Amino acid sequence: MLGMPDRALSFGTMAEAYERFRPGYPAAVFDTVLTYAGRPVRTALEIGAGTGKATRLFAERGVTVTATEPDGAMLAELRRHVPATVTTVRAAFEDLRPGGRYDLVYAAAALHWTEPEGRWSRVAALLEPGGVFASFGGPVRLADPAVEEAVRAARAPFLASDDVPSPDGTPPDQDMQWPGTELQRSGWFADVRQSVIERRATVTARDYVGLLSTVSAYLVLPGADREEVYRRIMRVLPETVEIVGDITVHLARQRHQP
Repeated sequence: MLGMPDRALSFGTMAEAYERFRPGYPAAVFDTVLTYAGRPVRTALEIGAGTGKATRLFAERGVTVTATEPDGAMLAELRRHVPATVTTVRAAFEDLRPGGRYDLVYAAAALHWTEPEGRWSRVAALLEPGGVFASFGGPVRLADPAVEEAVRAARAPFLASDDVPSPDGTPPDQDMQWPGTELQRSGWFADVRQSVIERRATVTARDYVGLLSTVSAYLVLPGADREEVYRRIMRVLPETVEIVGDITVHLARQRHQP
C-alpha cells in the first residue's frame, strides 16, 4: 500500500468525482469560526483546498481567500466553482513562500496530508498576531449499522479499513482529538477548542459508491481490485442510504509571533 505522501496526491485523477460526490460544508462551520475569532476575518489562507468545497464557504461570505493546493487537476476544478475574488496557488503547504499574514489559516479535511515537522511554526508564521487557525472535517459513514457491516464484509478481501488513522495515534475515545492534541503541545497556540457539527444526508447507492471512489484508501488499490470492491459494495446496498458526516472543528489562537 502507498504511504501517506502518495495517498495525499492520489486525488487528482478523481477531481471531478471529488467535486460531485463529496459533501459540502454547512454555514454552521463558518459561524463557529467567526464566533471563536471574536473579530472580523477579512483574509484567509486555505491549506489543501481540493476542489474548493470549503473555499466557497468562506469566499461567498466576504472573506478574501488564498486557496493553496498541490494537485493541478484539483486546482483546475476549484477554479471552475469559486468566486473570482479567490486567489489560487499551486503548492504544497510546506512549499509556500513566506509572504503576507492572514486573519485565518484553515484546512478542511486536508491537514493530515501535511508534514508534521515544523507544521505549527509555519501556520503561526502565516497568521496576524492573535490570528485564528481552524481545521475541520470528518469521515462519512453509513447511519445503519447493519448496512455498514455488510459493506465492511464486502470490502474485507481487498481492504481491512478505509479510515485515515489519527496522525499522532490519539485513541478514538479520547476527549480531545488530533489536531487539537498537537495544537495543545505545540507552544504556538492557545485556547484550543473542539466542537462537532452534525451533518446528515440521504443519497443513492450509486452516489455513495461514488463518494467511496474519492477516498484515498480505495484510490490506491490496483485498478481491477478497486472496480471489484465497488461492485461488491453496490450489491449489498439498498437503493438509498443515510450517511452521517459529522464535522469535527478544531480552533486555536496564535500566541507567539515567529
